[in-house]
Amino acid sequence: MKVRESGMPGEELWQSFFEPDAMLDAMGLTGNARDAVDFGCGYGTFAIPAAKRIRGVLHGFDLEPVMIEASQRLAEREKVGNARFYLRDFVAEGTGLEAESVDYAMLFNILHAEDPQRLLCEAKRILAPWGRVAVIHWNYDPKTPRGPPMSIRPRPGDCRRWIEAVGFAIEKAPIDLPPYHYGILARKEQT
Repeated sequence: MKVRESGMPGEELWQSFFEPDAMLDAMGLTGNARDAVDFGCGYGTFAIPAAKRIRGVLHGFDLEPVMIEASQRLAEREKVGNARFYLRDFVAEGTGLEAESVDYAMLFNILHAEDPQRLLCEAKRILAPWGRVAVIHWNYDPKTPRGPPMSIRPRPGDCRRWIEAVGFAIEKAPIDLPPYHYGILARKEQT
């Protein structure tokens, strides 16, 4: 199930919109994390920098073969051996990862999906107790150079409401990620 308005621009243009290391710093991804997952890994923009930070495996999922190939090429170019990429309809089928098997889940520029809570529920299912979910999205501003149409682009309050509805505890929100994004960091509490 393709995410609405998920077409990607060319890799060079896409990369120009982000400062992955600064954004991952702001989103609290440190070497304390064991395994992590990137929902919609795209070109590997965040997956590869994240893999370099963690102690375990970075699991990257995408719906498009060309995106999986791009992420794998970047991992090879950067000599990152702890990243695994999966061509899978994670929106409809979930990740297939074991329950409570990762410490950090990245949902970056993807919660404009038709059912954002479904993605958040899968993140919660695979996160270990006290694991973190990190959400990044385009600012709710029509002047951003990319991003989904304003009619489906979530505002920070929308994302926060969805995150809390699934049962996460908000740690930090919103997090300013200039020039075009905001973030929300939440934790899965032990049940």
